[in-house]
Amino acid sequence: MSERKERIDYHKSGRVKARGTIRDGELDGYWEWFRTDGTKLRSGHFQMGAQVGEWITYDASGNPYKVTHIK
Repeated sequence: MSERKERIDYHKSGRVKARGTIRDGELDGYWEWFRTDGTKLRSGHFQMGAQVGEWITYDASGNPYKVTHIK
């Protein structure tokens, strides 16, 4: 397996849309997504492209409001 590499995607405005790590072209490790205003939208972990573990969805103020556990 190759090393994880950081990846950052941007909204048209230039603000960060998503950031995390990839390995062999797959999302792998911790990822975060952000709204166009910069507040956090969602965060969680991937294991070679598959969502795993705890995923948190955030309200419009960036506060956690929903936690989902994925096996």
